[in-house]
Amino acid sequence: MPEFLGPIAGFGVTLSTMFKKPETEFYPEEKRPTAPGYHGRHQLNRYADGLEKCIGCELCAWACPADAIYVEGADNTEEERFSPGERYGQVYQINYLRCIGCGLCVEACPTRALTMTNEYEMVDDNRAGLIYEKDRLLAPLKTDMTAPPHALRPGTTQDDYYRGDITAVPEQAAPEQAAPEQPAPEREPNPETEK
Repeated sequence: MPEFLGPIAGFGVTLSTMFKKPETEFYPEEKRPTAPGYHGRHQLNRYADGLEKCIGCELCAWACPADAIYVEGADNTEEERFSPGERYGQVYQINYLRCIGCGLCVEACPTRALTMTNEYEMVDDNRAGLIYEKDRLLAPLKTDMTAPPHALRPGTTQDDYYRGDITAVPEQAAPEQAAPEQPAPEREPNPETEK
């Protein structure tokens, strides 16, 4: 092909795409599903009885290359138990202004407490709103879960939780209580009948 026809061949590609229908996405009215394994917003998971899986080990913070995670662990007590182990994550923050979505924090977590969801709409007009605290990261309580702090399930150990033997909260039979007797309502005098 002669050299002077080179630019014309390039315009041939442009002309062939000019008359094709554009593939416009009408976001946010029409949202397309994310790909499997998408790295979206983080979530702190719970066990089936509501206790938190995070043990406050801070391995996720050490693994983060962007230094976007801050964890402060604290000790559980018998009166206040938030996780089955000795410790729990008292303070947990993820700074989404720094997070690069690599998922190394998820791989570093020994209890699978931290996972990534498919949620990607994390915008705010305030920088402080993009620093997610523990209350925004924790998985919501399901109907059969009890909000921590509470004791381990009777007859179980920490190892039962880590092995995944805790699957659902056993139904507790509520003691039957007799309904309190209602006093008979007092009758107000009727002026028409008392004439």
